[in-house]
Amino acid sequence: MKSRILTLLSVVALVAAGSLIADEAKEKPVDFKKIKCVVSGKPVNPEATAAYKDGLVYFCCPGCPTAFEKDSKKYASKANFQLFATRQAKQSGCPMSGEAVDAEQTVEIDGVKVGFCCPNCKGAAEKREGDEQLELIFNDKSFEKGFKMAKKEETK
Repeated sequence: MKSRILTLLSVVALVAAGSLIADEAKEKPVDFKKIKCVVSGKPVNPEATAAYKDGLVYFCCPGCPTAFEKDSKKYASKANFQLFATRQAKQSGCPMSGEAVDAEQTVEIDGVKVGFCCPNCKGAAEKREGDEQLELIFNDKSFEKGFKMAKKEETK
């Protein structure tokens, strides 16, 4: 009987802690100083945007959205990463395999943690840097496997 009560209390505590962490993450605003323009690589101006995959991509100036819209495939990996970094997209699985993420298998990319299912997928990501790493993890195929656009009320 005591073990059942302790188990129940542990589950309630874990659920409550998870809710608090989730609420804290929702309240924390996106730091646009850390977000880079997908065209120029410069810091973004939150007023310069273009619609992309049911979200917004941010740019440094009013001219960059035009370049992006002319050839969005060229900038897809950076735009997909930006959707994730601005919390408009949530990770739903490993971007390489689509499998469930192992919390111990993460790589930090520009200050944002990305999870993987296994050491092999994590290792493949760690072997690459910069644009090559973004292309591997955030190309359209990988983005479809590992990320889902967040509901509008979740991105506030």
